[in-house]
Amino acid sequence: MQWASSKSPADPAILVPMSAARRTKPSERFLKALAPYEQVLVVTHDNPDPDAVAAGWALVRLVRERLDKKAHLLGCGAITRAENRHMVTLLEPPLELVRGLSLPAGAAVVLVDCQSPGQQHVFVREDVPVAAVIDHHEPHGHRPRAAYRDVRPAVAASATIAASYLRDEKVEPGERLATALLFAIRTETRGSETHYSRLDRTVFRWLTDRANPSQIAEIESAPLARHYYGDLILALQSTFTYDDAAFCLLPRAGGPEMVGEVADLLIRSEDLWRVFCGAVVREDLLVSVRTERKEDDAAELARRTLAGLGEAGGHRRRAGGRIPGVGPKIGEDLENDLRNRWLEACGVDRHRGRRLVPRREIVENL
Repeated sequence: MQWASSKSPADPAILVPMSAARRTKPSERFLKALAPYEQVLVVTHDNPDPDAVAAGWALVRLVRERLDKKAHLLGCGAITRAENRHMVTLLEPPLELVRGLSLPAGAAVVLVDCQSPGQQHVFVREDVPVAAVIDHHEPHGHRPRAAYRDVRPAVAASATIAASYLRDEKVEPGERLATALLFAIRTETRGSETHYSRLDRTVFRWLTDRANPSQIAEIESAPLARHYYGDLILALQSTFTYDDAAFCLLPRAGGPEMVGEVADLLIRSEDLWRVFCGAVVREDLLVSVRTERKEDDAAELARRTLAGLGEAGGHRRRAGGRIPGVGPKIGEDLENDLRNRWLEACGVDRHRGRRLVPRREIVENL
């Protein structure tokens, strides 16, 4: 889709007094903030995951139903993880992946699931006014100014917030959108009930009555590309452990989501409690951090490791980051620096690491 270049409305800000805010639901304030605009662009982070796609889809549905305005769901990059690709193919969300665009006349920009410092979006390099932000990431560093913000770090998923808007405004999502929202919440919580807030539980039950469980099962067992297995073997061969911490730099990654997928796999090891994974994807080093220690904060571990090198953010158990312009490969100096930073952040004294898969087992079975 081509967009015409134009300036935003002269005065897009709708600031709601605190007294009025307490009397109105978040969904009402969200819709009021968008009322002056002619159309709405709901923008996800680059390489959108199920949470960004489902939450954005729900907001588009809400705007179209309650404001009767044109609304578009936009992202940038690619969707590479098998389950995520299968979700998009099966449920057909109204997602448009674009390389770049200019803000149309009279359009509002709504950022969904992308205020974390490590995440980029199609407007990130442009001085584009933002009408609203919907997110569940802990805010750190620069935050885009917006007339309306609904940021709830205690909630498991942005999809939960967006779905609650539909429920409160009595907008039925329909089976496909309900399925996408339910799958998004499952991916954000990894099926662990301890990660659910009260709102997550309430919305989860509301969506369960409307979603298609067979489609969720089909998405979760999506077919895997052949290169996935090669990437996975190389990742396991490249993983070193230091006490209860693991450090892995993937020699290659088919896409940005492979980094998080390897981190999710490694943290399931019975004797690993902190995991750092990284890989170069299109010149940038993408990082995923996981921890299962109650006293740890994954977002803080990621920020300490990448301090002065790049940006990081996320949640207490799962976080990510990005070092831009690393190049096609990770140099030895940067690898050693990251390893030392990670072990220092974890409070682990540097010693000789052990391979997760011993070299002799690798060689013997070639």
